[in-house]
Amino acid sequence: MAGQLGGTPVLILKEGSQRTAGREAQRSNIMAAKAVAGAVRTTLGPKGMDKMLVDTMGDVVITNDGVTILKEMDIEHPAAKMMVEIAKTQDAEVGDGTTTAVVVAGELLKQAEALLDQEIHPTVIAAGYRDATDKAIEILKSIAVKVTVKDEELLKKIAITAMTGKGSGTSRGDLAGLAVKAVKAVIDEDGTVDTDNITVEKKVGAGITDSQLVEGVVVDKERLHPNMPKKVTGAQIALLNAPVEIEKTEVDAKIEITSPDQLQAFLDQEEVMLKGMVENIVKTGANVVFAQKGIDDLAQHFLAKAGIYTVRRVKKSDMEKLARATGGRIVTSIHELTKDDLGKAGLVEERKIGDDKMTFVEECTNPKSVSIILRGGTEHVVDELERAMNDAIRVVGVVVEDKMLVPGGGAPEVELALRLREYAATVGGREQLAIEAFADAMEVIPKTLAENAGLDQIDSLVSLRSQHEKGVKSSGLDMETGKPVDMLNLGVVEPLRVKTQAIQSAAEAAVMILRIDDVIASKSGGPGGMPGAGGPGGMPGGMGGEDFD
Repeated sequence: MAGQLGGTPVLILKEGSQRTAGREAQRSNIMAAKAVAGAVRTTLGPKGMDKMLVDTMGDVVITNDGVTILKEMDIEHPAAKMMVEIAKTQDAEVGDGTTTAVVVAGELLKQAEALLDQEIHPTVIAAGYRDATDKAIEILKSIAVKVTVKDEELLKKIAITAMTGKGSGTSRGDLAGLAVKAVKAVIDEDGTVDTDNITVEKKVGAGITDSQLVEGVVVDKERLHPNMPKKVTGAQIALLNAPVEIEKTEVDAKIEITSPDQLQAFLDQEEVMLKGMVENIVKTGANVVFAQKGIDDLAQHFLAKAGIYTVRRVKKSDMEKLARATGGRIVTSIHELTKDDLGKAGLVEERKIGDDKMTFVEECTNPKSVSIILRGGTEHVVDELERAMNDAIRVVGVVVEDKMLVPGGGAPEVELALRLREYAATVGGREQLAIEAFADAMEVIPKTLAENAGLDQIDSLVSLRSQHEKGVKSSGLDMETGKPVDMLNLGVVEPLRVKTQAIQSAAEAAVMILRIDDVIASKSGGPGGMPGAGGPGGMPGGMGGEDFD
């Protein structure tokens, strides 16, 4: 990039920098974004395919979870990275619908490209897309159905829909039941659900049906000493965020010992101090100790002698869950520990799950923190099960909070397309074309669902449109027969927030990419990081760079 001053070139950018401007920049960014959408498009729906991702270390991930695929892919193109951010935002907000959000964003950009070819300014398209987004959310709210926390069957159907196609197979009904029970156990008084209070532990071995819900906390640690009791009933639990050992001083200090007697006295004093710490714990009546920090070998001996079940180096998150489940308080000084700080549980026991020993804290009076143990035949199976379970827990939590759901199977998207086209006619002007393009983009979801199920896209879409024009708003695609079916009756339902968030995120990202007309990349961008250098990791032409059907 240089200008001319009296015949002398004036360099503005560092040598080696690249600049792509105008229509070429827009085309490059749209192509990269469409390539990312194309890469995850085949994973959408219950009949979606899986991706195998191999990293530089040779580790393998097999999944059809949109956000996991995009996180694992080594994407360099800046516009493509924005598509990954859509999936991450969707995952952080609602836990499901990541593939939907990315595929919709890709289709919005594809439709916008056709409008740009008709010389419609990106600002006009952006304004139309924003207007259409607001209208789409209004329409979605009008077709949403109310659900209460007592309607357990409906909540299970939401969890099953979220898990469908994610390796849970025929066991998804049982797993969905675990997800619903877990969410119901951690609902706060104000109706909010913090899914962080649900621990999901995965252990290879046994079958998927051996997965279980523990109404309490499972800590992935074993007892500290073989002489400690393996099982404690009527547990009084001390939660310590303090070491049971002699700590080094903050300041540099030197102790001069001139005789063996002094050395023995020094060691004896250490023993007395450690014994004093353990006696402080015993005095409170505690018979179980969970410590976040270290415990000295000698202190372990004293604790074992006192018959106290002890676990050390417990994660901070696990300590917080233990406090919530048992009603105990985390204490930062052993000398300050009192009987009132202790938590209570009916049973604390060490059990062997697979090859590992774990500590189970159960029979809490009002466990506001619970655990799910997932089992499966191989590591890849339990990894995918964990992703499916996390999605199910999140969507059930979202529905419990919002109390609103919408039908699945492409029903809301077809309804949106129909109603947005009607709305576009009332707007007029060039913005009308952008709103119509937005409506067309919505239909990519039912089309993709049909394509991934091996059905005819056009026939499926036409039959769905026909049902929606007759006023059957919840009519979606039955993946087995390819016929339109009432999704509410079939039990294919999703949280309202999953759809609204997906459409908002997709529209915002599409608008942001459309408004870029100049890309200035410094030399350090490297191959692939440059606009026009082959998209994310050379994806256009190499990985799903083709246009959507």
